[in-house]
Amino acid sequence: MTGLAAGSSDVLQHLLLDLVLKAVIVLVALGVLALGMRAIWRRTPRPPRPPRR
Repeated sequence: MTGLAAGSSDVLQHLLLDLVLKAVIVLVALGVLALGMRAIWRRTPRPPRPPRR
């Protein structure tokens, strides 16, 4: 490709790569958040449950 068509292809490739990288960053951040919430949940003391009838 030459001219404008080659430039738009490069821009599209750059935008797709940017989208993939951002999606990976968000997924990693959600994983870290889930691990942190799990650790807090396990360490937090909870009151005893009332007896069942």
